[in-house]
Amino acid sequence: MRPLLCYLGLAALLGPSLACPSPCSCSTKKNGRLLAECAYKDLQEVPEGLSSNVTILTLSANRIGWLGQGSFAEVPEVQSLWLGYNQIGVVEPGAFALLVHLKNLDLSHNKIADFPWQDLRNLSGLQILKMNNNRLAGLPWNAFRFLKDLRSLWLNDNELTTLAEGTFDNLPSLSQLQIFNNPFNCSCKVFWLKKWTEKTSVSITKGGSTLCVAPSRLKGRAVTDIPDHHCIAPSVQLTYLSNLDNTVMYDGLTLTLHCSVAGSPPPEIRWKIQTSSRRVEINGPNVARDGNVKQSQERFLVFKNGTMAIPNFRKEDEGIYTCLAVNDVGMRDVSVNVALAGSENPAEDLLQDDPQASHLGGRSCYKGDEMDPSGAGEKLVIVYHMPRESKSRSGGVVPQVHLGTLLLALGTVNKYIWFVLFFFFFLTS
Repeated sequence: MRPLLCYLGLAALLGPSLACPSPCSCSTKKNGRLLAECAYKDLQEVPEGLSSNVTILTLSANRIGWLGQGSFAEVPEVQSLWLGYNQIGVVEPGAFALLVHLKNLDLSHNKIADFPWQDLRNLSGLQILKMNNNRLAGLPWNAFRFLKDLRSLWLNDNELTTLAEGTFDNLPSLSQLQIFNNPFNCSCKVFWLKKWTEKTSVSITKGGSTLCVAPSRLKGRAVTDIPDHHCIAPSVQLTYLSNLDNTVMYDGLTLTLHCSVAGSPPPEIRWKIQTSSRRVEINGPNVARDGNVKQSQERFLVFKNGTMAIPNFRKEDEGIYTCLAVNDVGMRDVSVNVALAGSENPAEDLLQDDPQASHLGGRSCYKGDEMDPSGAGEKLVIVYHMPRESKSRSGGVVPQVHLGTLLLALGTVNKYIWFVLFFFFFLTS
């Protein structure tokens, strides 16, 4: 009996110290939640020995500098976690990932430059997130996408120079946002933020203090005052450039497309080609001034002025050719579906197949003929007359390309503009 009483007495003495570490004070709130108050205790790390049913943990105003993967393993039920005014500079991945009941997280007034944003995926019930007064220089565009219940987000007084478009999308409950006192570079990359603030119902606290630091012409102006004419979304047109008579750049048939773009800042031109056998993406010109071509893309010659040439166009080159215009404001694209067919008399076959076809005759498709992407039901048919052979400078025999007849047929084939190129060979005397 006496050993049992000794054991119970020892447990009574040890029990409180295990449930509440000595630097902290613990109590039960009226709503039944267990509070562990550990603020202003000069702590350098998260204390051990916390009760597993703690729901409110206050660690503010200490000297904690590091949060490890298992720092909060003892408090899986915590709903409010206050860590403001510490010296936290390192947060390991997984530090918050298991706190699935978390509703309030305060990490303000620390030294956080890098944060494991993937930890937020499991915190779907988070309502308040304070990360203000840290050293954050950037955020992933999808950092908060899983926080469906987030109501208040504090990001002010960091080192953010830009924000990716879509950063605050998928936050249906957001009602308060603080992003002031960040050194924003008001290039067109943040123009979306101006448009977003104009239509959102979210209260942007101290919105007038969300100022531009760069460029110099906008320094000191609010992000919401970026002039509209500085940032214009891209526009794009795709044009077919025909080979003119007596102009032969390459042997065989050369398909040439030209992409004309406009916008501010000037858009970059990119190409996407989808054939039956491969997919090619070309981000910028691949033909240098000296005419050298990157070997991996030599089938598709892209020039700085937006022109693409495909020498010796073959059956395997059939497919969808897409020109994309991209700048800091957005992206636009237009596509053309190129098909190749052969016939002894292609014009006659076409007119039989398509009673709406109209014969234009002659050289009606000159450089600069525009293909309006809005005319998705048009089918542009180009008939080439090609000599079978011709003498080259070296005395060899090479094929020559000359544009002969253009047939334009109106129809509703699909959402793309169709090029059908027919070869018509004839013997030369």
